[in-house]
Amino acid sequence: MPRWLRATLGLLAIAIFIGAVDRGNLATAAPLIKDELQFSTTQLGFLLTAYYITYLPVQIVVGSLVDRFGASRVLVIGFATWSLVMTVTGLAHGFMTLVWLRLALGIGESVFMPAASAIIARCFPERSRGTANAVILAGMACGPAFGVFFGGMLIVASGWRAFFIAFGLISLIWLLPWLGMVQPRLVEQRTKVSVAVPRMLDILHERSLWGASIGHFCGNYAYSFVLSWIPYYLVHERGWSLAQMATIGGSAYLLMALTSLVTGRLTDRRIAAGGSATRVRKACLGGGYVLAAVFVVGCALADANTSVLLLLLACASFGLVAPNIFAVAQTLAGADAAGRWVGIQTSVGNIPGLIAPFLTGILVDRTGSFVLPFVVAGVLQLLAAVSWVYGVGPVSQIDWARHDRARVSPPSISSAA
Repeated sequence: MPRWLRATLGLLAIAIFIGAVDRGNLATAAPLIKDELQFSTTQLGFLLTAYYITYLPVQIVVGSLVDRFGASRVLVIGFATWSLVMTVTGLAHGFMTLVWLRLALGIGESVFMPAASAIIARCFPERSRGTANAVILAGMACGPAFGVFFGGMLIVASGWRAFFIAFGLISLIWLLPWLGMVQPRLVEQRTKVSVAVPRMLDILHERSLWGASIGHFCGNYAYSFVLSWIPYYLVHERGWSLAQMATIGGSAYLLMALTSLVTGRLTDRRIAAGGSATRVRKACLGGGYVLAAVFVVGCALADANTSVLLLLLACASFGLVAPNIFAVAQTLAGADAAGRWVGIQTSVGNIPGLIAPFLTGILVDRTGSFVLPFVVAGVLQLLAAVSWVYGVGPVSQIDWARHDRARVSPPSISSAA
């Protein structure tokens, strides 16, 4: 792999790491924010949800901008936006101010997955996409791990406001190596690699888009639930201290990152050795979601110590599916449609982020426990497995030039670059 591609992949992983910390900071600080600003559980749930009100629809627009103007330029604007918003959040004192800031954060972070997927689809062949996506998604998993563990510790030591402000300002340093080293090379790569650029209507008519989107939706419900409520759940429902919560939550996300890296590497090796991309990637998606369903439901029914073990195993299961979710999309869409495809898929797939935090707050207020929210999340994991295995067609690039959309082999690294 060329050195500049390694740098690109590393910086993408760092960017999503920063974005994940920014997205999850509110959940990590939720016990303190709730007490300081006198919010109800329902208000807190809405704050955790507000991010997705803009994050979801804007991704569709961003996908079109990425395919038209280039992934790197769009990514730079979004990154600067979400870092500055995180800084200002540390200065907020009212409920509505926090709501508006969460909406702005959703707009900024909506750029990442469409932009990163377009870069991977253009610069990495099928046999390397599992690893490329795993590196990026490991960064996403390490974000909550850092936010929950180190962020939790720093919040205890210095307060949540200081952490938000400092982290947002420091994050802006990322722009320097990206603009100086990576963006010029990516601009050079913007040459056509397919025989036709599909229209948005062609993409919307593709059955596999909707199979992947529904699978993404069902699978993401559990992740959105965990990301938003596990810190609060561990402290208030299971009785762990804030420091213990930070250790448990951080370990869970780190395990997800490790599992994602191992899965991405093993799937790529299997495909490079001649294995079917369809069988390899669908096996990980179907099996991973079934395991996640078992472990998530088990968390609700087990004692406190066993529940922690099952939470760790559930996050490991998320790592089995994570690299393949976007590798499948990038392969099916191709370089010239990956931004729009992933924009649509992630928009639908992240609707649970709009539902899960707020719905969980309501269910907990009405039932007095987290059992029902865990069961709902588990059932949706089973539906995700079904959708990915049976709703998505063969995992090979769609030939957008043909009316019957026959499939062709994906481009090699030389032709993609």
